[in-house]
Amino acid sequence: MQQSELSHIDAFIKALHHLSLQTRKAYQRDLGNFREYCETRNVESWRDIDGHQIRGFVTQRHRQGIGGRSLQRNLSAIRSFYRYLIKINAASNNPAQGIVTPKTAKKLPNTLDVDQSTQLVEIKGDDILSLRDKAIFELMYSCGLRLSELVSLNLSNIDLGDAVITVTGKGNKTRMLPVGQHALQALQIWLKQRVILADNDETALFVSKRGSRISQRSIQQRLRHWSKKQGLGTHVHPHMLRHSFATHMLESSGDLRAVQELLGHADISTTQVYTHLDFQHLAKVYDQAHPRAQKKAK
Repeated sequence: MQQSELSHIDAFIKALHHLSLQTRKAYQRDLGNFREYCETRNVESWRDIDGHQIRGFVTQRHRQGIGGRSLQRNLSAIRSFYRYLIKINAASNNPAQGIVTPKTAKKLPNTLDVDQSTQLVEIKGDDILSLRDKAIFELMYSCGLRLSELVSLNLSNIDLGDAVITVTGKGNKTRMLPVGQHALQALQIWLKQRVILADNDETALFVSKRGSRISQRSIQQRLRHWSKKQGLGTHVHPHMLRHSFATHMLESSGDLRAVQELLGHADISTTQVYTHLDFQHLAKVYDQAHPRAQKKAK
């Protein structure tokens, strides 16, 4: 491929100055891989590329073990590049348009079972940090909160009388959530202790030892600490409590729409991943209980 053709990639990357450095580097890397593929096929000009060759590139990358999401980004980079080439009259059509990548298998989220969830939140310590952490974990599991949602909670967001909290989620959308009895009790105990730690003008519901709003990183660390101390034998991260909440709610109610509302998902397809988890639970129960499903003993 001629140097003048290769220089189009550099010019295209420079034209992406409005994007983040990380995105520009990813596009440059993707187009570098595409250029190498084209050179091995003795392609002399970007005008010579057609849909068949784009599919060949995607197929080769797939055989190399590149996942569906990365392939989608590869194609996105090529499509954007060709839109640029058409704009500068270096190409007449976009051969990547309409090319579909292999689907990526959805990875099911890790969850705790009901006993593990209970084991985690039943913290026995009565020091101020233990009481705070218990309230945090109880509330996350009771309401299925995102970590960012929990950290941003203020005192004004909770109504102990009606046992509800007002949460600001993605897209700055707010939703009201019921608070379970155990979480409510843990919050009441924490609020009596909060005044000892919190700065006078601090509005955050949960504060650090320094008296200011607790950070996401601190909660991650405390959850790691307590998952070990409570003997769970598995690494627990904040989103695992949200996944566990959703799974347990769906197993008990079967109401996908209600779980969608509680989680604050804009699209129900996001919530549907939990139906796969629920099916796994049902399949396990079936295999254990149905006389015609049990494997014969060797």
